[in-house]
Amino acid sequence: MADFSPDATLTREAQAGEVAALGALLARHQAGMRATALAILGHGPDAEDAVQEAALIALRRIGDVRDPAAVGPWLRMIVRNACRMRLRARSREQFGVDLDRASNAPGPDQVLDEHALRDWVWHAIEQLTPSLRMTLMLRHFSGVTEYDAIASACGVPVGTVRSRLSEARAKLTSALLATAGDAHDDASKLSRAAGMEAVETMAAAERGEFPELVRDRWAPEFRIFAGGVLYGDTAAAVRGMDSDLMAGVRQRFRNAVASRDLIIWEMELLNPPDNPDHCPPGVTWLMRQRQGRITGVRLYHPKRS
Repeated sequence: MADFSPDATLTREAQAGEVAALGALLARHQAGMRATALAILGHGPDAEDAVQEAALIALRRIGDVRDPAAVGPWLRMIVRNACRMRLRARSREQFGVDLDRASNAPGPDQVLDEHALRDWVWHAIEQLTPSLRMTLMLRHFSGVTEYDAIASACGVPVGTVRSRLSEARAKLTSALLATAGDAHDDASKLSRAAGMEAVETMAAAERGEFPELVRDRWAPEFRIFAGGVLYGDTAAAVRGMDSDLMAGVRQRFRNAVASRDLIIWEMELLNPPDNPDHCPPGVTWLMRQRQGRITGVRLYHPKRS
């Protein structure tokens, strides 16, 4: 039984993609991880959040463990780093530090295409509500990672982003601890298909075929929001795209993340040489779909660096 296997054996199995082995490791070391968080942060929700975030980081970085027998100290080190980030956030009164990126973790494309446990990750994410899923997808798999940026993109307060991330992490951690290691479909196919759709959409727009594409692929009840304000329906979306194209603005695909009913496109905005400040440097499309048709888009423009 996995519960009686040495740490080294479970670690090597987890590095090979066995979700149940990683779940067994986390269950075995959960008490030590929680004690580490309590010693640094004291009793409260921050300590529990730190443990849960450490579990998700472990899920993505288990391949970094060089000494499989020392996985316990490695897990507690991740908890300590997560706690220290929270202490720094308290002192700065901001919550925009990305623990994964700060520790040189793989980028979104590597996580989706190379991680041995990616299918379990996406199957678990699919079980979350759309609002929790969108927040988690932005935080961990897109370029929109800061809390205030996620809040602006989703049109909610920063406190709501924090609570949604906390709830999402708790549910994913519970699922990881309880997993039976079932096989799941290759979830990265959804994101690859979303990326192809983004490229095809922009190419169709430049050919003057955006109205036809919208009619064929977007739902009649479609609504578009920009800057947190309702911009209109499909006709408004077409007008907006035509206006940008006439001004010489083009969108170049950068990244896509998708689940069964949520899609995120990250695009670079290319302004005309004679008007380099016409548009912000980029735009993120947050889309919902039902039965294969887009029902709504929320556009988010990251701040200029």
